[in-house]
Amino acid sequence: MATKTLGPATHLSARPYEVADKAAVLNLVNADRLHGQPLTTAVMLSDALATRSPVDSGWWAELEPSRTDVVHDSTGQVLGVVSYSTRREDGTGLILWMHCREDETVAEALVEHALASLGSPRTVYAFEFASALTLGLEGLPAQARPATRTALEAAGFSGRDVWRYIHRELTKVSDIVGSRSYPMAEVAECADPPGWQLLLRNTDGTQVAEATIGRPVDGTGVLWWISTNPAHRGRGLGRRLLEQCFDQLASNGAREVIAYVDDDAPPGDPKRDRTAANRLYDSMGFAEIDRLWSFTRPQ
Repeated sequence: MATKTLGPATHLSARPYEVADKAAVLNLVNADRLHGQPLTTAVMLSDALATRSPVDSGWWAELEPSRTDVVHDSTGQVLGVVSYSTRREDGTGLILWMHCREDETVAEALVEHALASLGSPRTVYAFEFASALTLGLEGLPAQARPATRTALEAAGFSGRDVWRYIHRELTKVSDIVGSRSYPMAEVAECADPPGWQLLLRNTDGTQVAEATIGRPVDGTGVLWWISTNPAHRGRGLGRRLLEQCFDQLASNGAREVIAYVDDDAPPGDPKRDRTAANRLYDSMGFAEIDRLWSFTRPQ
């Protein structure tokens, strides 16, 4: 086991993750859990350590096996954890995930250690895609994780506000389940991500709307995608399809639903304009929990 001292002023050292660290690391991860996210389990941690994720799996498959290290104090207490890797194709570095109970000193030590371990001048991204530790958090929740954001920016990373993370309780779904007042979309299971695809067709068989939802995990379902054909917008089809998504999720044990909205489109880009989508989500009871940021440190 190789241990590296991170600086006499901090009294912190780093070493590779060991199986004996599992409980401490799970505690660190779950201390950062956002509203609407399930508790991270040992199975989820095992997948993350193995460089796997049920979400964004294709991106994870492009990486070299990740390294996960812990930072500890002079007594051996684990105070932080960081996982990092490189992309096979171009050698780009990635800080995949890190947790430290938002202790500023530990956050700085984790970032410093990951960058030094990645070595050689290279572009490094941080929080670029979702790990197995969460239910699709594709970025750093900037409001909930200010020390991590500050540590990244102090190390030369620039951040971009990419996603809106929203949440809705399904405790009031009784006015939806069983009403069947919406068009009945075709429902088919899908594997990536695990869940269902809902397709709404016109009388002539053409598709007019679609949605993808995730199978509930510990009572939480995910609305991954919903879209209405531009020629059929303005008729309430999106609202009624969303109602059916709620129905499908609640019928399969969901008590709440989360969603991610990529509303970072530059002005004047109609293909990426999420104004109507955000208006629909807000009107259907979703509330914003945080903004998800990704970071880049150029070579």
